[in-house]
Amino acid sequence: MKEVILVLGASGQIGTELVMNLRETYGNANVVASDIKDAHPDVMESGPFEEINVMDGNRIAEVVKKHGVTQVYHLVAMLSATAERMPEKGWALNMDSLFHVLNLAKDGAIKKVYWPSSIACFGPNTPKMNTPQETIMEPSTVYGISKQAGEQWCNYYFNKYNVDVRSIRYPGIISWKSEPGGGTTDYAVEIYYEALKQGKYTSFLDKGTMLPMMYMPDAIRATVGLMDAPADQVKVRTSYNLAGISFAPEHVAESIQKIMPDFKLDFAPDFRQAIADSWPSIIDDSRAREDWGWKHEFDLDRMTEDMLTNLKVKLGL
Repeated sequence: MKEVILVLGASGQIGTELVMNLRETYGNANVVASDIKDAHPDVMESGPFEEINVMDGNRIAEVVKKHGVTQVYHLVAMLSATAERMPEKGWALNMDSLFHVLNLAKDGAIKKVYWPSSIACFGPNTPKMNTPQETIMEPSTVYGISKQAGEQWCNYYFNKYNVDVRSIRYPGIISWKSEPGGGTTDYAVEIYYEALKQGKYTSFLDKGTMLPMMYMPDAIRATVGLMDAPADQVKVRTSYNLAGISFAPEHVAESIQKIMPDFKLDFAPDFRQAIADSWPSIIDDSRAREDWGWKHEFDLDRMTEDMLTNLKVKLGL
């Protein structure tokens, strides 16, 4: 049976690059990009695009039927810092849209679902070092609460209705291709832009704030790798811990200074500091590595070199 994939949230940070990766594998015509707004020109010009508001379950179902969709990657979410300013809207967007997709799978309209969770599902009482797969969660943000609840609904639909739903708890994702989108870990993207534009950066997270991070190529490989894994290897149906590299703002600065010795970093923590303080520092992702062979490729210095090289071209420097 031919696989036809629908990516909800194709205009977002992960969606932009995931669509292009999937089109290379499955063919341009077999990966339908969608969002409430136009996506990156590469996405719009290389294959089908449908405008979808994920709060409209009927519209999602219409597009699934129109294209014969077999898999849905549901990436739409209101991120941590943004959802704290609009908690009810954040909860509604993050949860109602998930139900629309899970119910399509329950009813047999699609056969496989990908839905991302996040390290935001953890909380201040979660062990910060080597955070295990199963542990105390107690999220302290609307985004985190919605992700924890979503994990449990995914597990419920798997156990109750045999829905093949798969998930990863993303750490902070770093990419040069798309702009920061309102997340607490976005300093780690902004710092590279400002290094090239201004030669300095003021971090909204304080010195010593160690958080789990990952470079986008690793995040894409992990996402596709999980979805491609045989069903009997996917033994966690809430969401898999995923780790790449953990660092604090000053570590990024030190990495940049190996290439740009005059780069300066200072600190002005804002409300996002409290969010970051509630999250783990280093994640134990041994279950993902054991179950379906996950392995990251980028360390901090390799990521920094790639970020700066590509951003120079993007910014015309």
